[in-house]
Amino acid sequence: MHWLARQVLRLAVVLLCVTLLTYLIVNILPGDVAIVILGSLATPQDIAGLRADLGLDRPMLVRYFDWLGSALSGDLGRSYRNGEPVAQAIADRLPVSLQLMVMAQIIALGIAVPVALLSVRRPGGFFDRMSASAAFGFLAMPNFMLGIVLIYLFSVTFDLLPATGFTPMSEGLWDNLVSMTLPALTLGLIEWTVLMRVLRSDLLTTLKEDFILLARAKGLPPWRVLLQHALRPSSFTLITVLGLNIGGLIGGAVIVEQIFALPGVGRLLLGGIFNRDLILVQGTVSFIAAGFVLINFLVDMLYAVLDPRVRYARFRS
Repeated sequence: MHWLARQVLRLAVVLLCVTLLTYLIVNILPGDVAIVILGSLATPQDIAGLRADLGLDRPMLVRYFDWLGSALSGDLGRSYRNGEPVAQAIADRLPVSLQLMVMAQIIALGIAVPVALLSVRRPGGFFDRMSASAAFGFLAMPNFMLGIVLIYLFSVTFDLLPATGFTPMSEGLWDNLVSMTLPALTLGLIEWTVLMRVLRSDLLTTLKEDFILLARAKGLPPWRVLLQHALRPSSFTLITVLGLNIGGLIGGAVIVEQIFALPGVGRLLLGGIFNRDLILVQGTVSFIAAGFVLINFLVDMLYAVLDPRVRYARFRS
C-alpha cells in the first residue's frame, strides 16, 4: 500500500508539472488569439474588449489556477474559437485516435514478435541479418515520409486503399478498417523495429538461463521452449517499451492524422495551435499527458502479474 501511495503521489506531481509547463509555454508563444479571431483589421478597442471577455487580461498564473480548479472537476474550459467545451471536443475525437494507436500497436507486435522469435533461432544467420537491416531502414524513415510512400503505392499506383478520409464504425466495420489501414501501417511499420530489437536481445539472454537448458535437456521441441519458457520472462522490457511508445504514437498520430485527414485528437491539437486557441491546446495536452502517465502506471502494475518476485517485493514494501 505504501508503494501504491507513492506511485499515485508521483503521478499527481507529474501531471501538475506538465499542466503548468504547458500553460506557461502556450502563453509565451507569439501571437494573440483575439487578433486571430477578429482579424488583422480589428481596432485596438475591439481587441481589448475581446481579451477582457475571454479573461486574457488577467495575470497568467491566476488564469492557470482558475483553469486547474475547473479541470479537477472535469471541466477543461471552452474553446476560444467556437465556444465548444474542450472535454466534449476531445471525447468526440478520442475514438479515432485510440483506434489508430491500437491498430498500430497490433501491427507492430504482429511483426515484431514473430520476427524476433525467428531471429533468435539462428542468431547471426541470414534471416537475423535481413531483419536487422530492415529494422534499421524503417527506423531511419520519418513517419510522414513513410505515409507518403504508402499513399503512392497503395492508393495511387495500385488503387487498393483510400489515401485520405475516415469512415466511422457506424457506417460499416469493413469500411472503417479500410480507411484506417494506411494510417495504422504508417505508425506500425516504424514502431515494430524497436520492439523487435528489444525482444530479440532479451530472448538471447533468457535462452542462456539454466531453466532453458533444463527444458532442452528434457527433449522439448525448440518452438515450445521459445513460446512457453523463454517468451514470458523476456517480455518485461517489451512491455515497458510498449508503454513508453504511447508517447511516440501520440506524437506520430499528430502528423499522421493531418496527412490522412483523420478527425482525431492529434489533428484537434494541431488546429488549436494554428488558431492560437490556448484553452483547447492546454486541455488537449493535459489530457494526453494524463493518459500517457496512467498507461505507464498500468504497465508497471503488469510486472507483478508476469513475475511473482516483483509482486512479493512490493508486498514487503
